[in-house]
Amino acid sequence: MIRKATIADAKNIHTLIQSCAKKGKILERSLNNIYENIRAFWVYEDKTKIVACCALGIVGWQNLGEIRSLVVAPKFRHKGIGANLVKKCIEEAKGLSIKGIFTLTFIPSFFKKLGFKTIDKKELPHKIWSDCINCVYFPDCEEQAMILKIK
Repeated sequence: MIRKATIADAKNIHTLIQSCAKKGKILERSLNNIYENIRAFWVYEDKTKIVACCALGIVGWQNLGEIRSLVVAPKFRHKGIGANLVKKCIEEAKGLSIKGIFTLTFIPSFFKKLGFKTIDKKELPHKIWSDCINCVYFPDCEEQAMILKIK
């Protein structure tokens, strides 16, 4: 079941993100950061356990959203959960009148199926570069920048 995250989910989200971050696939998020941004998160709950999460970050002055911290536990991958979480973020962005959503990803084929197009990282707002400095791959990032225009 997909639902908005609650404060009670923060520690489970943190554990899920850290497991993927240790492999260098996404940026680490502190538990405090997750608590502060809990309203941005969507989760997928299997029975009573959180097995996937995704967040919609807002870059307001650019009228953009960002897909962040998309993680699906290995046992639950390739079942459409990640795609459905991203779709929830897209729906939310539409409700906020956001004109586009970007992401940085190691799996561009996944986002391409959802309508995202590859762009040059230089087209992204300056704000995201403050996050990039904390990445294990900085400055030699291998992630692809992608964007989805919202109508």
